[in-house]
Amino acid sequence: MNVQRTALVTGANKGIGLETARQLGRASMTVLIGARDEERGARAAAALRREGIDARFIALDVTDAASVAEAHRTIERDLGRLDVLVNNAGILLGRSTPSATRLDEVRHVFEVNVFAAIAVTNAMLPLLRRASPAARIVMVSSGLGGLANHGDPAWEYASFNAIAYPASKAALNMVTVQYAKELAPTGIKVNAADPGYTATDLNGHRGTQTVEEGARASVRLALLDDAGPTGGFFDARGPVPW
Repeated sequence: MNVQRTALVTGANKGIGLETARQLGRASMTVLIGARDEERGARAAAALRREGIDARFIALDVTDAASVAEAHRTIERDLGRLDVLVNNAGILLGRSTPSATRLDEVRHVFEVNVFAAIAVTNAMLPLLRRASPAARIVMVSSGLGGLANHGDPAWEYASFNAIAYPASKAALNMVTVQYAKELAPTGIKVNAADPGYTATDLNGHRGTQTVEEGARASVRLALLDDAGPTGGFFDARGPVPW
């Protein structure tokens, strides 16, 4: 008997998260729209259902331990397992120069972009371990988190000079590698996705890609077969420099 596979996407009520859920839903997965705003999350899930996708809103504030625990209980009760986790939720603050950086902004960015990804992953791992075939975990990172990129003066975004966001994504890349090492024997694959410069609220819609393009890397990593990689950093075209 074929059981429909299920994916949880955090921060999925809009932007790349919503489009990632849409594309996974079109790949015949049940998609859980993780969002802290009930009205927006429910509206996003309803919009996907009108497209014929099995989409369900799940209340999830990734920075709130009680909310994360309740989301785990809800998924366990209603579905029993989880096949894909896409840690998509993220924020961008602290665009000033390093010397003007405010520590409160850095802490806030790390709370959402790094610590929350760890908290959600750890909470969902018991459900992910029940997946058959093995589950997939996608950490939505950024090319701005690649140290090699920032060391290359010819890189198209070399002028970007801030601490909070790039440092958080560099840290998330390390988080990805460490989970991948631990979970390799289980068959669970853990990879980081670089969506590319995508037009979303995060950058005031200045990005040069559509959300459809921006979601492709995450979707591809979420749907990897058993021969696919783990512990890597990829955009829609292939490996990205660390």
